[in-house]
Amino acid sequence: MAEDFNLNAESRSDTGKGASRRLRRTGLVPGIIYGSDKEPEMISVNHNELVLHLDNEAFYSHILTVTVDGKTQKVVLKDLQRHPAKPFVMHLDLLRVKSGEKLKMSVPLHFENMETAPGAKAGGIASQHVTEVEVSCLPKDLPEYISIDVGALEIGDSVHLSEVKLPEGVEIPALALGEDHDQAIFAFVAARKEVEPEEEAVEGGEEAAAEGGEEETEE
Repeated sequence: MAEDFNLNAESRSDTGKGASRRLRRTGLVPGIIYGSDKEPEMISVNHNELVLHLDNEAFYSHILTVTVDGKTQKVVLKDLQRHPAKPFVMHLDLLRVKSGEKLKMSVPLHFENMETAPGAKAGGIASQHVTEVEVSCLPKDLPEYISIDVGALEIGDSVHLSEVKLPEGVEIPALALGEDHDQAIFAFVAARKEVEPEEEAVEGGEEAAAEGGEEETEE
């Protein structure tokens, strides 16, 4: 069952860096709601409430219900700005959605059965080239994540975007741009055996001793 996310917000009229700093000092995060041929709305949300939602992966690729001054609307999270050094959210962008209008969103990729794949059992290393992919679909078809079964892969095998089994009504726009955009998203690669420094020293010493012995013999 899909989880419902409800976010409470208040409208704001003050804009600019100074106004945003004042909001943050009171525990609020400035944001904006835009899209659907309507005027953008400047909002603020409670920082702690927002952070609790952000701990859930599904929040990033889910239809959200935001309530602004008592009125609700459906949105998705399009952008999030975090402080570069502190655990604070600085700003968020919310995009309105229409039931009959397609939207583009990045959704997480979940790679299943990695541990039991032949490639893993043979000592291969699972290489996840990407962790999410941009999809296009109607709001009702937006998946929280896309599962990819890699349980049959051997070392040297890979999975490309075009091989991903998508839910009904979901497309990957990048694939319409040509074969060059059909990137590998997962592979099992052979583990590289590293030679220990001690082994290298012993081997080097043995080679030197052998060369020295040959020289003495020749004399």
